[in-house]
Amino acid sequence: MRLSVLDRSRTRQGGTHAQALRDTVTFAAEIERLGYHRFWVAEHHGVPGVAGAAPTVLAAAVAAATTRIRVGTGGVMLPNHQPLVVAEQFGVLESLHPGRIDMGLGRSVGFTPAVREALGHPKEDAEEFEPRLRELLSYFTGMAGVRGYPADGLRPSAFALAVGPGAATAAKLGLPLVIGTFKGVEPTAAAITAYRRDFRPGWTDEPYVIVSSTVAVARTTDDAWRLLVPEAWSMAYSRTRGEFPALRATEDVLARDMTPRERRYFEESLTGHVFGTPDEVADRLADLAERTGADELLVTTSTFDRAALLDSYRLLATL
Repeated sequence: MRLSVLDRSRTRQGGTHAQALRDTVTFAAEIERLGYHRFWVAEHHGVPGVAGAAPTVLAAAVAAATTRIRVGTGGVMLPNHQPLVVAEQFGVLESLHPGRIDMGLGRSVGFTPAVREALGHPKEDAEEFEPRLRELLSYFTGMAGVRGYPADGLRPSAFALAVGPGAATAAKLGLPLVIGTFKGVEPTAAAITAYRRDFRPGWTDEPYVIVSSTVAVARTTDDAWRLLVPEAWSMAYSRTRGEFPALRATEDVLARDMTPRERRYFEESLTGHVFGTPDEVADRLADLAERTGADELLVTTSTFDRAALLDSYRLLATL
């Protein structure tokens, strides 16, 4: 079972967006030394607590700072970009780092109406994703109306993110699938079953599934749970105030006098994750892989303490 990492370049209280981006690049080099298979970065716009707004630019910095690990995006959101421009960007990345670039592609739009308006997409259009994805891939195969240099003739690994109709689109176009467990393991497993059943050879010949999940590992179960607290508070804050704050220390969050609504969202945000000691996490990840049939696990963890975060990934790598 391959293990990979998704990092969202979260800011921390007292830090800056610039520091968060530098931390991501440093973190990628550390993750490579631990032997992980991929390192992906994400795309978020107008989110105060997230610095990752330009994933292809950040992926270029990560690829330049590493030598072996695969580097990519989880993902580039196609409604926000012209497919030709995305193809050109990945063509540059693949040209500079041949055989190491992953092109993760999704269809989510901005976090708020104002951001969506600024991106030119005041409302989400689910029908738009598949034709944009087809157009993007055509620039690599030379089947588009114009030649997308330097993409033309290159073949970066492409993945479809299963948001909305993403799984069906991946099956139709013969793309590997990336799917999260945030709706629960059973719905995730059902979507994967449908994807494998409906898969038609296209960009790849065989179905391939990456399951994404939040995972926290520590020497005690309580310490692992505490790693989840900063992000859980950030989620609760965003659902009550409409924006993500910088990550705060676990002790600061637990000392807060939360409103009943904040407490409810906070506790909800702590559920559905994999956490515990190495033995506990090994058992839970084995169960997750068995129930979903995943070919690979994409791990994401956000917490305030960077040393504890790296230790979590170090312990996970030993599994």
